[in-house]
Amino acid sequence: MVSPSISHSASPMTASGRLHAPGFQSVHVPPVMLATAEMEQADTLAKARAFAAPLISGESLDTGENILAHADAVARILADIGGSVAMQAACYLVYACPHLNKPEEVVSKAFGPQLAQLAIQTNQLVHVQRLSRAAESNIHGHDNTPLSPQVQTENVRKMLLAFSRDFRVVMLRLASRLQTLRHYAATKSRVPTALASESLHVFAPLANRLGIWQIKWEMEDLAFRFLEPATYKDIALLLDEKRTERERYMVALRDRLQGALAEQGINAQVDGRPKHIYSIVRKMRGKSLAFERVFDIRALRVVVPKVADCYQVLSWIHEHFAPIPEEFDDYIAKPKANGYQSLHTVVRDTDDGPIEVQIRTHAMHERAETGVAAHWAYKEAGVKGYTGVSANSSYDTKIAVLRQLLAWERDLSGAAQEKSPGSNLFEDRIYVLTPEAAVVELPQGATAIDFAYTVHTNLGHRCRGAKVDGVMVPLNTPLANGQTVEITAIKEGGPSRDWLNPELGFLASPRARAKVRAWFNAQVSEETIAKGREAVEKSLQRLGRTAMRLDDLASQLGFKSADSLFEVVGKDEYSLRNIEVLLNPPEPAMAPDEYFQKKFKGVVARKTASGVLVVGVDSLLTQLSRCCKPAPPDAIGGFVTRGKGVSIHRQDCSNFRELASRHGERVIDVRWGEGKSAEGSVYPVDVSVEAMDRQGLLRDISEVFAKEKMNVIGVQTQSVKGTAWMTFTVEISDAVSLNKVLGSVRGVKGVRAAKRR
Repeated sequence: MVSPSISHSASPMTASGRLHAPGFQSVHVPPVMLATAEMEQADTLAKARAFAAPLISGESLDTGENILAHADAVARILADIGGSVAMQAACYLVYACPHLNKPEEVVSKAFGPQLAQLAIQTNQLVHVQRLSRAAESNIHGHDNTPLSPQVQTENVRKMLLAFSRDFRVVMLRLASRLQTLRHYAATKSRVPTALASESLHVFAPLANRLGIWQIKWEMEDLAFRFLEPATYKDIALLLDEKRTERERYMVALRDRLQGALAEQGINAQVDGRPKHIYSIVRKMRGKSLAFERVFDIRALRVVVPKVADCYQVLSWIHEHFAPIPEEFDDYIAKPKANGYQSLHTVVRDTDDGPIEVQIRTHAMHERAETGVAAHWAYKEAGVKGYTGVSANSSYDTKIAVLRQLLAWERDLSGAAQEKSPGSNLFEDRIYVLTPEAAVVELPQGATAIDFAYTVHTNLGHRCRGAKVDGVMVPLNTPLANGQTVEITAIKEGGPSRDWLNPELGFLASPRARAKVRAWFNAQVSEETIAKGREAVEKSLQRLGRTAMRLDDLASQLGFKSADSLFEVVGKDEYSLRNIEVLLNPPEPAMAPDEYFQKKFKGVVARKTASGVLVVGVDSLLTQLSRCCKPAPPDAIGGFVTRGKGVSIHRQDCSNFRELASRHGERVIDVRWGEGKSAEGSVYPVDVSVEAMDRQGLLRDISEVFAKEKMNVIGVQTQSVKGTAWMTFTVEISDAVSLNKVLGSVRGVKGVRAAKRR
């Protein structure tokens, strides 16, 4: 795709003295006022140069270039792209600021606060860029992981736009960087790789986004020439003609086509330029093409009023040039997925090489330049960009607006520009620096604590103070774009609970807030484990088994680690009785009848006809286990305990299976009693409910049990992040009736699950 150069012939200032800008009504300006304004602007430029010259004429930049000569060249570049006189004047004041004791005060008195702010902000950005480039080889991202060059490039690019309240700072930096590259090319000096890389991957794409094609082309070619001199030379040789000759040919071809279309009655705007070397290399690499297959090395774009004119222009071109049929695309009849519309054709002009021609209407051109099919949207996407790119993000939309502001700034500069046109474009994000000049992206309103957690989680936990631009500030001080933040941390420690209080303003980042909560949750877990450890150790001491390894004990009880055992014990979810059962030496095995005669002498056990022990309401020899709470008609089993008779478990109870595997000789067959003694018996069971927490939830579930005439004898509830977990202990006559009640509970509003434990 070919991008037209910025035209300087079409000025928004009409002969009648009216200014036109997108979105504004025409404003009449008397000719006398225009002349006076021009004189005042010219006087400002001369005054700024005279003010700065004594301070900078004998100074040199890091590149070795004289600062005054550099400022002169930058002013000329800005003038070439239509930059305002104020921007040109700022070129000199930027470099004068470091030589002044109170630069903002001095420059404000001499040139006004607007120009002073522009110079100060630009000077600060120059300093930040120098630090960032110097630290490029030692940059790390979140949690001390290496930050990818792509991420750092985008951060620096965003910072260039978000750093200043006046986006003209960015324009000054672009022009200054272009002059630096020109200086290196002219003097044939060795170019720092970091500077060339930053120019190619940060500044040139930024110029592309702003629509400043002249700076983009030249900066890309110069930077690429310094980074890959061999490849640059090879492509230059393949082109087999000098740039000036190619440009002269394209001008002649454009004029020829413009005149011919005018004779046909077509009011067409024809722009053309030879494709620059870096663009050729990107297309060859992006599409894996050989040089001879790059057909748009020279290209024209024709913009006409109507769709019918597009096809009329196409017809004329195919009549007077030799078309290459396989290179024709009609994106008007069949637009691209992103809405892009245009006619593309490739033709040959006698013995010369191929020429690409794009034909579109003004509306299509506007959509292609600022819509989702904008030129820069896929040019900056790298190799994958040629397969299609979506550019409809809010960030890209803001850039499209910024490109409009560039034209307004050139026309409405000076006194009319009291408020920076670039302000609040990135109000949702800020970009600050580490002491090593790494760029860190934060949400608007972020504090030093947010910054610390973004750099490294442990640094956030240990943060106790902060310096912003070398000055100590409170930890809840909001940060601003471009500030350098240094964290003071202790060797060990954790966050304060005050940081989670939104009224105190310590944290603005949800990510940092989550890390603080996670730290406190971990502390609660540690306290629970410590409590459980203490209980287990006391139990072992009482049993005389203090020499036993805790990990071995946990493994024998079915836990993965000792901490897992301590945690459930600390939460009172696991009985220490299980440890006693495991560690007490077993008594000699004996028959169940013999055992009961010994332990329960004088007590008569109720038996069925089969002779096995039966659970009965008045039985003194049995007890229902609390761990699984069996109820008819559950399949049950009995385990002979020491001193408490027979413990009745559900056969699917994990504790019962564990006891049976270790002491199988103490397991006996049991079944539920029948007859009058079993009538009217009730059994406690646990029902667990998971539900969306709301007001009245406990009442609604309790009413279901009451309606079914089931007595609720215990309730435990816990709510975490909107989810309620409830355990109801109810008395039932049999487990079958419970299933019906559980169905009713599941029908309560907000209940997600209800089941018997």
